[in-house]
Amino acid sequence: MKDYFERLTNRLLEKNDQMTAVEARTWIELLWEDFESTYAKAGREYRGKEVTEMILLQWINQYGSILHEVMLSNPKFKQHFEERSTGNQQILH
Repeated sequence: MKDYFERLTNRLLEKNDQMTAVEARTWIELLWEDFESTYAKAGREYRGKEVTEMILLQWINQYGSILHEVMLSNPKFKQHFEERSTGNQQILH
């Protein structure tokens, strides 16, 4: 998992110069977890980490440059970043 997260985090940082490395990693972890849980809840068969990585790369390529704006406008996501900045939450694995 670490390799997937590192590749995706680096790609997001290439697309968005408004984020820190910690914020980008947080986004990757949140998006990964959200995609996999939503996929499972829909009753779909798990298709592997490669598929999840491919989907996240598509999202990063389309929305990566503005992803930081979601953090600022959505309390659901903002909470995760505030917790990270105060050290109250560990990086997801």
